[in-house]
Amino acid sequence: MIHNFNAGPSILPRQVFEQASQAIIDFNNTGLSILEIGHRTPLFQAVLDEAIALVKELMQLDSDHEVLFLHGGATTQFFQVPMNLLNDNETAAYLDCGVWGTKPIKEAKLFGNVNVVASSKDKGYTYIPRDFAIPADSAYFHYTTNNTIEGTQMHFVPQTNVPLVADMSSDILSCVMDFNQFDLIYAGAQKNIGAAGVNMVVVNKNILGRVKRQLPSMMDYRKHIENGSMLNTPPVFAIYVCMLTLRWLKEQGGVAAIEKINNKKAALLYDTLDSIPVFKPTVDKADRSKMNVVFVMENPELEKTFLELCKKEGMVGVKGHRSVGGFRVSLYNALPLSSVQTLVEVMQHFALKYA
Repeated sequence: MIHNFNAGPSILPRQVFEQASQAIIDFNNTGLSILEIGHRTPLFQAVLDEAIALVKELMQLDSDHEVLFLHGGATTQFFQVPMNLLNDNETAAYLDCGVWGTKPIKEAKLFGNVNVVASSKDKGYTYIPRDFAIPADSAYFHYTTNNTIEGTQMHFVPQTNVPLVADMSSDILSCVMDFNQFDLIYAGAQKNIGAAGVNMVVVNKNILGRVKRQLPSMMDYRKHIENGSMLNTPPVFAIYVCMLTLRWLKEQGGVAAIEKINNKKAALLYDTLDSIPVFKPTVDKADRSKMNVVFVMENPELEKTFLELCKKEGMVGVKGHRSVGGFRVSLYNALPLSSVQTLVEVMQHFALKYA
């Protein structure tokens, strides 16, 4: 059996694979593949409508928030956000907690001024800053809720009266929160929402239309809202897989139910790491991610041996990101608790042998 701990593209529910594979052959008994149906036909419109309705239901969004499925992944949002929200003479506030903080900061500087209100770079991005102020005249405040590479997560929402923008790519729909307090949320699909190839954006339409610059149609959120995410041909199959995954999440009991399972998975793995001296978590306890567990070994010479054992036992994706090394175990929504239990057993047996 394979246990998939990849950081993304990542594990999806088994039933989603089964339904999607059937749809590739015959979508809804139409005799057509999902890969060949017209995107402006009622067949696909029903898919898109259900996907949007599920997002609104699972996130309990109000009528001011619109849901979009766009091309370009989260990386496109690094510049699309400031292009739509930041004038040349204005300043946006950003929090820097790792790679996915520094990259959007770089892009935002192309459109206006950027104030990095806090950074955890001083300690290798192993913690989340708390004592920072967001200037009241900021065009918006941007932060990343979960840092996939560094293994930190924001377990609080910064309090501010300026528009709140969040990259939730790696922990979207993993825990209950008031999503309406955000003015713009974006998330690449390939972790908790569905297959790679589409980006989900949730935007409060009231914050749009304030910048003075001319916007290319494809970069203007308003155009996408007006055209119902079909300003051009959408990534049909990726959106279909999102719809199936969102449907699965609802069947599990929604975000509240999956959060309980996610908490169990994270607690089991962190408790194991804390109890075995062979392994060493690298992140401050208060800021540990429940989605991406990052750790190293007290004896680096044993890392290769542990990786070989993981491979032998069917553990996929446990090697750390190339920029930080060590190990990373991703615990996204679709990962069953049983996979974490199996990994823990492997770690315990390894520790007994090499302690």
